[in-house]
Amino acid sequence: MGLFSMFKNQETTEAMTPQLALAVSLLYISAADGEMDAEEVGGLLAILGGQSGRGGVGFSNEAKQVLDSAVRYIRKTRPPEFLAQAAPMLTEAQKFAILVNMLDSALSDGQPEVEEQQLFGQFLTAFGVSEDRFKPFFDVIQLKYERRLFVDPNHPMNQPGFRIG
Repeated sequence: MGLFSMFKNQETTEAMTPQLALAVSLLYISAADGEMDAEEVGGLLAILGGQSGRGGVGFSNEAKQVLDSAVRYIRKTRPPEFLAQAAPMLTEAQKFAILVNMLDSALSDGQPEVEEQQLFGQFLTAFGVSEDRFKPFFDVIQLKYERRLFVDPNHPMNQPGFRIG
């Protein structure tokens, strides 16, 4: 028994649920580059359940509980261990929803950082989704953030004959 062994049982073990898996995934991708941008926090609010009141916007009580659990979880669990635990319990639809939301978060601040790209690749692999299979989803999310479409008439996507997908 070590000096600090008495602290081991003070942290509660989070029971993995699909909702917790979503929150954990979003926190991992948001923190992958070492900072959480306002766009990423806004995405968490939108996905987990934001509410407005008293002149501001914040998380609902349920969302706060899920987010608190997710923060505790990521502090003690690395992404590979999380993926080994979460992937088998998620449905295909849940996996794709997580991937789409992660990509949306990674692209929301402009350019996905190398760390975000690497982490996203780990999730694709663990979820059994090839890049080819995910490409149509990627194209749509990328289009969402292609703001130059509206200010540059010569943008390649504005040219006659360009098709999405």
